[in-house]
Parts: sequence; structure tokens; C-alpha cells
Amino acid sequence: MKKDVAYVRPDTLEHALAFLKEAGKTSRVLAGGTDVVAGLRSGMLKGVCLVDISGLAELKGIEEKDGEVCIGSGVTLSEIFASEAVARVAPALQNAARVFGSRQIRNMATIGGNICRASPAGDTLPVLYAQDAQLELVSSFSSRRVPLRDFIRGPGHTALGAEEVLRGVRLKRAPGMSMHRFEKVGNRKVLAVSIVSLAALLRLSDRGIIESARLAWGSVAPTVVRSTQVEKSLTGKPLTAETLGQVSSLIQEAISPIDDIRASAAYRRRAAVGLLFRLLKDREPCG
Repeated sequence: MKKDVAYVRPDTLEHALAFLKEAGKTSRVLAGGTDVVAGLRSGMLKGVCLVDISGLAELKGIEEKDGEVCIGSGVTLSEIFASEAVARVAPALQNAARVFGSRQIRNMATIGGNICRASPAGDTLPVLYAQDAQLELVSSFSSRRVPLRDFIRGPGHTALGAEEVLRGVRLKRAPGMSMHRFEKVGNRKVLAVSIVSLAALLRLSDRGIIESARLAWGSVAPTVVRSTQVEKSLTGKPLTAETLGQVSSLIQEAISPIDDIRASAAYRRRAAVGLLFRLLKDREPCG
């Protein structure tokens, strides 16, 4: 590690919070560390002290209680993929974990890191938005709970204070949802940053009528887009190609994609609509 970057590894959350309080803005929390090498090479971490919280037991574990699952911020994507509790409460999150990078990356990357990085392309984020995730933030002198939608303010920007740590994520079971899906478009099925992604939770009647919908798109705006207009427009209608086609213009109004090295804005617009039509394939209920 470069000499202009310091490193500490506290053995308890209390010690980590005390160090963050003392160091203030010169510190940077390190969890899975999958972005650290790039940060070191670019010089973005010059003068920073990395506070390694990856081994803290207080940030580990997945607990299910009363239809809610609490996932420690230090839980890896591999652990999420293997979790029966996540499969019961948030199966779409398990689907997102399955296509998150390589096995080696999933073994290192944490859900807390994916959230705090605040990338519009973060694979877990659309699912967390669709399930109204709540975040537990702690410092040496306080704790608070913040909705994810209020926490992420833009690419790489969050409401996390300099002395705070994300302790965990809370997800409530979405009542009656018979379809839990995560879909993504990338240059490859896995090992690729999402060009566009979609988390979709639907409650369908026995006749295939959409009784409730939660939809959230990633990589189509500075933050994840959840359109209540699209959701309301689908409610009460059958899940058919005709119905989905009727909301395509609303999707286009809700998103604001950009051109970058992975795809053009025009392609992303087409893909955002196209992912919705994937819900017609293999419609067997899950979750």
C-alpha cells in the first residue's frame, strides 16, 4: 500500500466509531475493498486513513423476524445469495446477488459497500429501492434510521456523516407479491457493470391482473428511478404485452440516461422498456 495512505483495523465497532470521530474527514471506511485498488492507482485516496471494518462481528449476520430481514452492512453478496432468509423476504435481492460480478468479487463485496458507493449501476440498489429499504446509521454518539431513497443523493454522494458507519439494512416482506424479479442488461450476463437494470415486484390475481407493482430502474439516471406513475398505470390491468406497451412513454419521461463508454442514452431508453417486457417470460410465481 502506498506510504501516503494510512491503514487501521479496529477490533470492535466501538473502536472504529471512536477512530472515525477523532480522524473526521481524513478517514475512509473500508469494507469489502473491491474499489480500493482503483482508488490507490488514481491517487484519490492520497492522504486518507483507511479504517478497515471488514472483520467486525457487529456488522455481520442476517436475521429474520416478523416478516423483516436485517442484513449487516458487512455481509457479502455470496452470503446474501446463499441466505434462506433473504430468499423468503427479498428473493429479487438474491437474484441480484447471483449476477453480481465474479465469485471472487461476490466473496469480497459487501451490501454496505454497494450502497455507500452510490453508483447508479449498483446491482443491489434497484431491489432495495423497490422494497423500501431502511438503513441503520451509527456514530459514537448517535444512531438513526434513514430510508435508502433519502440516503443516496447522487453518484458517489450519500447522507452518511464523516463519523458514521452503515450498520445494517432492513427489508420488510412485500405483502402478497407473487413475482420478484431482477433483470439487467450488460455486455455479458455476469462480470459486467449494468447498462440498465430493473427490479420488479408484482402482485397478480388468479386471472393475471396486476393488483400492485413496485418497479425500480438502475443506470438510467443519477440515482435509481422508481416511478409511481408507471406503477399506478399498471395497477388493475392484465400483465400483457399490450399493457406494458401502454406505459412505455411514462418510462421514457421518468428516466434521464446518459451516453458513456458502455452504451448510448438512446440504447438505455430502449433497454429500460425492454426489461419490463421480460416479465412476460417464465411467469411462474416465485418467492
